[in-house]
Amino acid sequence: MKICICGGGSLGHVCAGVLSSQAGNEVSILTGHPEKWSDEVVVNDCDGKEYRGKLLKVSKEPEDVLKGQEIVLLCLPGYLIEETLIRIKPFIGNTKVGSIVSSTGFFFFAHKVLDKDARLFGFQRVPYIARVKEYGRSANLLGYKKALSVATENTEEGFEKVLEKLFGTPVTRLDSFYEASLTNSNPILHTGRLYSMFKGKEDEMFDHQILFYKEWTDEASEIEIQMDEEFFRLLDTLGVKSLPTLLNYYESRDAMSLTNKIKSIKAFEKILSPMTEMEEGWKADFTSRYFTEDFPYGLRWIRDLAKENNIATPMIDQVYEWGISRIK
Repeated sequence: MKICICGGGSLGHVCAGVLSSQAGNEVSILTGHPEKWSDEVVVNDCDGKEYRGKLLKVSKEPEDVLKGQEIVLLCLPGYLIEETLIRIKPFIGNTKVGSIVSSTGFFFFAHKVLDKDARLFGFQRVPYIARVKEYGRSANLLGYKKALSVATENTEEGFEKVLEKLFGTPVTRLDSFYEASLTNSNPILHTGRLYSMFKGKEDEMFDHQILFYKEWTDEASEIEIQMDEEFFRLLDTLGVKSLPTLLNYYESRDAMSLTNKIKSIKAFEKILSPMTEMEEGWKADFTSRYFTEDFPYGLRWIRDLAKENNIATPMIDQVYEWGISRIK
């Protein structure tokens, strides 16, 4: 297939390496830093497997890389989605445009920017845990999902099978874009954890960089469960039925078992919290994408829709207002 990946972050690197390594695929990159990219991308996964692929084109100009593409895949932070859709709109024609994850506003922005018959798809959760190793050249794939769910609009029957082949993971088609856009993954999981770590300690120095999941606490789990209950009141109102609660997703029954489960996930164990090293120690980094994306381009959509539907979300409000206040 002919595929253009928009974005040069961790997921952009891993998707570029995985997809370009497959025979018959032609992969191009739209990025703000084309001069930093090699024409070959190497990805090493958590099991020792190597993906190695050649890129067809790398450019910062949409007209250079979008002509004739079958799929355009956005691997972008939330704040870049709308402006990127505006830039690529004149060049996409009948191309299918998708997002590697939809919880940062992809469908909301696409409905605003693109034509009503635009061919859209968006994953509910990212397919990989990814980290850049050497920018433009290599990346690490730290973990896979057992299965993926995708929302689609105006795509052909069976398109999920195309995605299944590309990503090497079973893919299920969702009934509504809400199911992909309103997830309790990063917008709730990240924001609740950040609130538990740094609320009241915004200027405090810590003696180490906290492991985000490995050092998870029961307090964080209690906040997550309350936020999740509020979230599901919204889903019930919208008629969304297919999402699992956090407790079900993590095979837990209460805060303590949720904590133990999250702390035990091998793929998560080395992931660090967004913190900056100072002379006196470590402190919260409010410029991190954990803050600049997961609050205004993640939790925001949940909170706004709850307000529109007159659903009380006291814990979500508390967490959201704290996070937004830290990044202004």
